[in-house]
Amino acid sequence: MTVKSVKTGVSTSLAVGNTSVAKPDAPTIGAATSTGPSSATVAYTAATKGAAVTTFTATSTPSSITATGSSPITVTGLAGSTSYTFTVKATNANGDSVASAASSSITTDAPVPFSVNYLVVAGGGGGGNGGGPYKEGGGGGGAGGLRSTVTATGGGGTLESALTVSPNTNYTVTVGAGGAGALAANSGPGNQNGASGSDSVFSTITSTGGGGGSKPDTGGLSGGSGGGAGPQNTSQGTGTANQGRDGGDGYVGSAAGAGGGGGANTAGSNGTSSSVGGAGGSGVSVSMVTATPVTYAGGGGGGGYVNNGAGGSGGGGNGGNSGGGGPTEAGTNGTTNLGGGGGGSGPELASGSGGSGVVILRYLSSAGVITIGAGLTGSTATDGSHKVTTLTAGTGNVSWA
Repeated sequence: MTVKSVKTGVSTSLAVGNTSVAKPDAPTIGAATSTGPSSATVAYTAATKGAAVTTFTATSTPSSITATGSSPITVTGLAGSTSYTFTVKATNANGDSVASAASSSITTDAPVPFSVNYLVVAGGGGGGNGGGPYKEGGGGGGAGGLRSTVTATGGGGTLESALTVSPNTNYTVTVGAGGAGALAANSGPGNQNGASGSDSVFSTITSTGGGGGSKPDTGGLSGGSGGGAGPQNTSQGTGTANQGRDGGDGYVGSAAGAGGGGGANTAGSNGTSSSVGGAGGSGVSVSMVTATPVTYAGGGGGGGYVNNGAGGSGGGGNGGNSGGGGPTEAGTNGTTNLGGGGGGSGPELASGSGGSGVVILRYLSSAGVITIGAGLTGSTATDGSHKVTTLTAGTGNVSWA
């Protein structure tokens, strides 16, 4: 093309179709192919004319999910069992081409279910205490119920089966709180039962909160593991089948000790006639992380008689337990996230609160990425070919994608 300057009358040539300043031509769309529940590939052919291209971008319909690359482009983050079409555009320094025609429709594969092993431990029960004219202590709190698919489960039961879950599906989780212990006589009425712990839940799996330990003349509360009975009573709290054991009896007679709370592995011991509270039942050792066993859900020890008794020891070694208070001692608390029962106290003293529970999930890393929903507190770690998610508080949903 030639133009003449109005001012000078000199003719000047201008380049037309300079590809250095043009946007690229649109690619030609090829085949789209589903490659799983959440991905597809999109083929294209680049235009043979037009400006040099730096990037090719595929875009899905619906959801406008994008991915870049050379043909075929892999698009991830799609929903399973969903129909999609795709377009491709080219980009260079001067901008984007128009989009290609849409691909033919494809449907992504159905989500593939997978197995999740679990440990679900409920909150432990609080210990009881004595007060007023009573010279005797309170029963130990029962441990939270324990259900497990790994190593061992509660109550001497058979290991449970892993739960089958599906991607992109919400599953409810609740981490049970420990039950409150009884107040000291100078802070409240004294002579109280401990409160039972709260249930923990993963989907269809529920572990029952531990039963509270009782005051004198009163039976222990039933739960995942039963609470210890107070002195002068032999009605220990009962445990739940395949979750935990019964609490111990209180001694009936003079200088009587209170019963210990039941643990996930063994029953609480009875109080004795020598003023001593019964020991809490032992917990269960579980290895949710390879070669790292932890003992959960031990029962709280029972409180002793005022003159010369001693509190019973907490059950279960290093896991979530409470020693019972002696004649002048408060009960100790169960350990956080181990589901132990609270210790029964000596007369008119504060008893221990139960330890909170925990929900631990173990699954293959290839199963996908877990989302911990609002309302839950937790974290995920890698253990070889598996991931382990530990949920330590709250109520909400988890899902995998």
